[in-house]
Amino acid sequence: MIVTTTEAIPGYEVTEILGLVRGNTVRARHLGRDIVAGLRGVVGGEIKEYTEMLSKAREEALQRMISQAEELGADAVVGVRFTTSQTMAGAAEILAYGTAVKVRRIQ
Repeated sequence: MIVTTTEAIPGYEVTEILGLVRGNTVRARHLGRDIVAGLRGVVGGEIKEYTEMLSKAREEALQRMISQAEELGADAVVGVRFTTSQTMAGAAEILAYGTAVKVRRIQ
C-alpha cells in the first residue's frame, strides 16, 4: 500500500478514485503519565510520555485508515492528512484521512 501526503505518485497514474478513507482513535491522559509530565513541565524539556502516547495514537489511526483502503481494494492512499481535536477534558481524537485510489505503474 502506497501512502503519501501528495496528490500524485511519481511513476504511477491514478486509474480510479475509490473515495475518502479515514481512521481514528481517541486517547485519554493517564494519571501516572500526568504526574511525571507535570514534574517535567516544572523542570522543562520534552514530555516523552505524551510524545510516545501521541506517536502510538497516530500510528493506530494511520493503520485503521489503511485497513479501510484495503477493504475498498485500493493500491494507494493519496492526500493523507492528520488532525487532532479535543473530545473532552483530558481526551483527544487523532484522525488520519485521505483518498483511496487504484494506480497503475507508468512504463
